[in-house]
Amino acid sequence: RLPWITLVIMSILLVCGAFAPLLAPHGPERIRILDAKLAPGEDLSYLLGTDVLGRDMLSRLIYGARTSMLISLVALGTGMAVGTALGLIAGFKTGWPDMLIMRASDAALGFPTILVAMIIVTILGAGIENIILAVALTVWARFARMIRGDVLSIKELDFVTFAKIAGLSMPMIIWRHIFPNTINTLMVITSLQVGQVILLEASLSFLGLGLSPGHPAWGIMVSEGRSVILDVWWLSLLPGVAITVVVLALNFFGDWMRDTLDPKLRRA
Repeated sequence: RLPWITLVIMSILLVCGAFAPLLAPHGPERIRILDAKLAPGEDLSYLLGTDVLGRDMLSRLIYGARTSMLISLVALGTGMAVGTALGLIAGFKTGWPDMLIMRASDAALGFPTILVAMIIVTILGAGIENIILAVALTVWARFARMIRGDVLSIKELDFVTFAKIAGLSMPMIIWRHIFPNTINTLMVITSLQVGQVILLEASLSFLGLGLSPGHPAWGIMVSEGRSVILDVWWLSLLPGVAITVVVLALNFFGDWMRDTLDPKLRRA
């Protein structure tokens, strides 16, 4: 069965990210002091209320979805490309390339992800480009290790042996015979990592190491409402709920893909 609730949540995220300027009723950074601290439902012009500067919460949530989607897709795509390439090389070419790549991935996995990202952003400074670089440098190792495990078993199969006998080069064997058989694993890892990337970006923004203050990002919105959480409770609650729902939906979708694409689980 298709996970309809998860698909609906993911569709809403994608639509908000792609059409944020059309869906947002107000500018996400437009300040109106006279409309500050309006509770959700208090004014129909601001369905989800306003923050301490009078900025529309709904518009900022919609643009926050766009920010999260942009960072997660670009950063995860970069980390996936690098990790997959290194995993294919490490699995097919045993010896010192395998040892070097796997020790580097062990070192990357051995450090806390948030700590590595904090160090990178602190050294290079805030900004979308540096956040994307920090996320990419923390996720590639998971792709490399999982893809390497698949390659180690695939390269022993008969069709790879026949390709070697036929005289095909290593790049051609990897591209035409091995990589297509790792796509299922790649899809599962990617779907599971998207939620973690969104959570990592929100954590950096919450700590003040992500985007600049005032930018419509969910982590920044949670941080801005932290000091007035007892009086203006919706400032932190609404973006916090958005982060939780999106991450859970993406994790459930990853579990569904794993169960669907794995023949052993499908038979069970």
